[in-house]
This record gives sequence, C-alpha cells and structure tokens, in this order.
Amino acid sequence: MDLDQLRYFLCVAGRQSFTRAAVELGISQPALSRSIQKLEEELGQPVFERKTRSVVLTDAGVLMQARAAQVLSIIDDTKAEITDDGESGRVRVGAIPTIAPYFLPEFLRRFSVAFPKSNVIVQENVTDNLLKSCIQGEIDLAILALPIPAKYLDIEELFEEELLLVLPPDHPLTKNEKIRLSDVEPYPFVLLDEAHCLSDSIVSFCRQRSFQPVTVERTSQLTMVQELVSLSHGISMIPAMARQLDQSDRRVYRSLSGRKPTRKVAVVWNPYRFQSRLVKAFRDNLRQHKPSE
Repeated sequence: MDLDQLRYFLCVAGRQSFTRAAVELGISQPALSRSIQKLEEELGQPVFERKTRSVVLTDAGVLMQARAAQVLSIIDDTKAEITDDGESGRVRVGAIPTIAPYFLPEFLRRFSVAFPKSNVIVQENVTDNLLKSCIQGEIDLAILALPIPAKYLDIEELFEEELLLVLPPDHPLTKNEKIRLSDVEPYPFVLLDEAHCLSDSIVSFCRQRSFQPVTVERTSQLTMVQELVSLSHGISMIPAMARQLDQSDRRVYRSLSGRKPTRKVAVVWNPYRFQSRLVKAFRDNLRQHKPSE
C-alpha cells in the first residue's frame, strides 16, 4: 500500500466515480482501476460497491476513507513544516460567493506583491461545504459570514459591513430622503437561495423588527439578484462590498435610516492542522485589509 493508492482511493470516494476521479487525477481509468484493485487485494475485501453510474463505499471503505485521510494529512503537514520558509508555498483559501469576487481580488493582488513566491488557491463555495473542507484539511482557512455553526474551528472576526437597500431606478422609494425598514415592508424581495447565509442575515434582521419579507424570487448568484431588481422583480439588500463594484445606473442603492442591517465577516481555520508561516501571514494580512480600501 503506497501513498498514491491512498490518494487515488480518496479521490474516487470523493467523486463517487472512477471516470471523474481519473480525469481529476490526470491518469487513465484502467490505471486507476488497477490501483484500487491492488488496494482491495491487499485488504482482502472490496472498498467500493460498483454500480452502473457510480460507486459507493462499503463498510470497509468508510473505515479506510477516515484512516487514509488521517495518514495523508500527517504526511502533508510534515512536508509543509519541514519546508516552511514563511515566503514560499501554498495557501488554500475558501470563501463564500457573496465575499469571494468582491473582497479577494484586490487582497490577493496585494498579497502576491508582498509574497511573490506564494501560490494561493481559491475555492468558492457555500458555508457548510467550506466548513467541512476546513475541518478535513482540504483548505487552510475560509472567509465566511457570522454566525458560523462549527465546532473545533478557530474563528476571528475581520470586519462588519452594511447591507444596502437596492432598488430599480423608477421605484417610488428612491424619492424618499430617508428610508425606514417599515417603508419597504409592502414590497416583495428578491433573495439568494437558502444555501446562502446572506438571505438568513436579511430575513433575521427583518424578523427582529417584526417584519417578515415576502420573497417572490430566489437565485443562486448575487449578480442575478441585482439584475432582477433592475428589471423591477422586487427589491433586495446587498453587501456594501458588492455595491462598490457595481457601476450600473440601472440600480439605486440606499442606506436604511435608524439601525442598519449589517453582516460580520470572519476567517476560520482548523487549529489541529499545521499552519505554515505563510498561512499565518495570510491571516495577518486579512486583519489589515478592509473592502473599502
């Protein structure tokens, strides 16, 4: 049993397909099948149940998956610790879709100037998936919005930003000098689907003020929310960092009067995994960077 076999096994287990795993690994499917077959021969029992279009783990495979992940994480952490010079290496960062395209590009540009030998890999996904990746050591850290439902992870708040009301240009509320939350109550909302925590923040803010927003449409992308608002499908609330990049005159942004809706952005990481000096430098730079800069 060698390390390549373990990596191949984990890839097949994660993709639930020999075909998809072979493509990702860059090897032929027959070569991948032979590697898994040798592993099963050594173990004396199958680790996968082969089905027509997919594979699923057997009981032995479930146990093997946990042990293989532990072995490889120890090897990877050991290599990283030995070669850690604080300047070169890889940083694997995850971010939710309502943060990644608005916050990371300028930050990564600055970080690459300060650490030209570094290699930053970005994974964009929803909160639950990023937390799993962080726990399993697939990423070094994740940039998310609070609250974060996770145990055994370290969490540090980075900053708080306002959620701005976004309206179509011809909306009657655009004539108001001040817009209260009660003013928007009669109007339907366009929100992200339930997998995105931004919608939870908006609904929670409204409910705390005895107001349940009526949602007429949901979508998976923040840019689509903005476009639907432009088409007068409804109104919404958008993070300030997303508004800063919106140069369109087809939308109008307003700050609510009184207590304003906000979200808190934080970085999380697994304290039980090795954190290189480069990863720590990445976190230090995150503390100093604000989306308005």
